[in-house]
Amino acid sequence: MCGIVGYIGDRDASPILVKGLKKLEYRGYDSAGIACLTKDGIEVIKSKGRLTVLEEKIKKAGPIVSGCGIGHTRWATHGEPSDENSHPHMSKSGRIAVVHNGIIENYIKLKEFLTEKGYEFLSQTDTEVIAHLFDYYYDGDLVKTVIKVIEKVRGSYAVGVICSDNPGEILAVRKDSPLIVGLGEGENFIASDIPAVLEHTRKYYLLEDNEIVRLTKDSVTVCNTDLEEVKKEVFTVDWDTAAAEKGGYEYFMLKEIMEQPKALRDTIMPRLSDDGEIKFDGLKIDDDFIRNIGRIHIIACGSAWHVGMVGKYVIEKLARIPVEADLASEFRYRDPILKENDLCIIISQSGETADTLAALREAKERKVRVLSIVNVVGSSIARESDDVLYTWAGPEIAVATTKAYSTQLSLMYLIAARFAKVRGTINDETYAACVKGLRAIPGGVESLLNFKKNVQYLASRFYNAKDVFFIGRGVDYAVALEGSLKLKEISYIHSEAYAAGELKHGTISLIEEGTLVVAVATQDMLVEKMISNIKEVKARGAVVIALCKEGSREIEEVADHVIPIPESFDLFAPSFNVIPLQMLAYYITVQKGYDVDKPRNLAKSVTVE
Repeated sequence: MCGIVGYIGDRDASPILVKGLKKLEYRGYDSAGIACLTKDGIEVIKSKGRLTVLEEKIKKAGPIVSGCGIGHTRWATHGEPSDENSHPHMSKSGRIAVVHNGIIENYIKLKEFLTEKGYEFLSQTDTEVIAHLFDYYYDGDLVKTVIKVIEKVRGSYAVGVICSDNPGEILAVRKDSPLIVGLGEGENFIASDIPAVLEHTRKYYLLEDNEIVRLTKDSVTVCNTDLEEVKKEVFTVDWDTAAAEKGGYEYFMLKEIMEQPKALRDTIMPRLSDDGEIKFDGLKIDDDFIRNIGRIHIIACGSAWHVGMVGKYVIEKLARIPVEADLASEFRYRDPILKENDLCIIISQSGETADTLAALREAKERKVRVLSIVNVVGSSIARESDDVLYTWAGPEIAVATTKAYSTQLSLMYLIAARFAKVRGTINDETYAACVKGLRAIPGGVESLLNFKKNVQYLASRFYNAKDVFFIGRGVDYAVALEGSLKLKEISYIHSEAYAAGELKHGTISLIEEGTLVVAVATQDMLVEKMISNIKEVKARGAVVIALCKEGSREIEEVADHVIPIPESFDLFAPSFNVIPLQMLAYYITVQKGYDVDKPRNLAKSVTVE
């Protein structure tokens, strides 16, 4: 959500800033801008809309001679998308410019204070408060000014600052909003995420909360609020630039759908030994703790919560541990009952999701052990957890998650089978079936991807649907939730997912002639029930697309269209079921002519609550 880029060096800053912002488009934005330090002061160019609009404005303004600047893509929170509300924001004196990600919760009181001091506000944003606070407290020492400002603000922030009095430096600070420092040779960078600087450097620092960084072209210094220098570990990116490029695909989402077999192999196979044992190298949770777990709390948002729903079914079925799957945004506010021998499993692709991070901290305050499942190495959630399992999915750029979701699912299966084996709740035969099922997932997914034409045909038939209902039972219901979300978030078609047994409790009143229903029916013990539910909606005029196991004649006889799913270990079926649902959403969106990778109003990394 929002993106920051900063550059200082001997090259022209503006094209580097704009190119860096393009690499952050996946985060979601509705306006963009840059501020560059020139010999005549700070030059700011910003605009509502896509980066192409900003590029045109920069072109019309003429060359900007500057080796130092900051840039920003904004996702509106305070104030509508407009030129005035776009970042960067300038101080009253015009000598300080700031960019900011996050939310300043006490901005109204600060705005009232600054207004009394004679400051005028040109925007509706909370960020302009920061710019004027810098101006108010600035006494020639920008680092000390940063400390004074962050003492006054309450909320989350990643802030980049330039000052015309200090043309050879950029300052930055963060709290609860991601910010990295890219380390170059004769140049240095700040950014919200690695892709923005990967073309220029593979080495970077991760900033901790309220660490202040001062960049010149030849040095990077980090200190805390006591002005004590902080020694930072240098991290190195281990994936190449091509991993963050489209690689010949029209959209990142399709590329990432097609990358799922590799991502699953990378995530599953290193954790399966040759003798069939599940190994979590480096995990500090021991067998005694596993045997004595009282309850598991799976906490996540969006698609990661749908993974948690699957995890609840699978862990309870195999390991016989009570599991609650909580939305992170609700977890803290219901005063959850957490006990000493409980385990919290936190799931997040970015590792920076604001609500999920807050829930993690709530669990830590209650002295409950936290195991996180994340994709981004060194992210805030990973660093603050007791244990972390990484999904080796590689960079995921499209806003709608695909490969991160699939790899998160696979880790839930691994956890469930491992815990069940330790607790003795499954026999050797069932455990062996779990391991065999895990090994089969990447290949099964690959086979499904090879038969995409069937899904493309269905997309061409139903892309004009106004309402779509997804139904399923057990883990099939959990994956129906994800299928519905995928469709609505990128195609803008209204869709809902329901537990199939709940249809007759009200939802069936919405079914009318021609309504599209997607029925997920791959659980052997529930197939007969699903057949009844399909007949119920068919009797009201629905058109049914059914996902069922290959050769399921009973389903084929009642559904209008069938997508066959490879035979699998029943509880692991979501890994296969989700693939055609992802492709259906993708191809429907392409048919409608929308931007698959950048759905309106959405952001990849949700860093505000």
